[in-house]
Amino acid sequence: MESVDVKEVTESAEHASDPFKTKCAMLVSALAMILALASLGGSNAAKEATMHNILAANSFSFYQAKNIRQTALKLAADDLETQMQWPQLPANLKQSMAKRLESYRATIARYESEPDTGEGKKELMARARSHEHERDLALARDPWFDAAEAMLQIAIVLMSITLITDRRLFFWAASGLGLVGALSTLNGFLLIV
Repeated sequence: MESVDVKEVTESAEHASDPFKTKCAMLVSALAMILALASLGGSNAAKEATMHNILAANSFSFYQAKNIRQTALKLAADDLETQMQWPQLPANLKQSMAKRLESYRATIARYESEPDTGEGKKELMARARSHEHERDLALARDPWFDAAEAMLQIAIVLMSITLITDRRLFFWAASGLGLVGALSTLNGFLLIV
């Protein structure tokens, strides 16, 4: 073995046992793990926001369809009620119209609230509002994850520079950004702030 090779091996061994560099490497690993969690949280928040937005729109559409059908039945019932007041109307026809009117009124009431199936207007509106709430929560989480990802990536780059240059200023900047990124990730999951 040449003397240069021995010198390189010795320098390499000294750097490997440097506690500061070990601390930096461990911090890079921790930041990368938190970055992975922030990325996962941001991805899930975006998917949840999209899913709940679609479900809310579907519920509002179903509500509107029920409302249109209910309005059509109300108009038909009003028309039938007016026709039943004609004096020349035969009794058997009047009785048939009364049965149909009763059926219309029952359907109108069923369209308003249908707790058994959860498909009445009242239940559909509650479901749509619930999906809107979940969508809004997911949308509130997403920016925290985005900010966390950016800060953590910058912190990892700065920590890499620290490993190369051995400059403590980069270490403290990376540590600060990493801490803020970790707190942003935590807030993305818990929405404390």
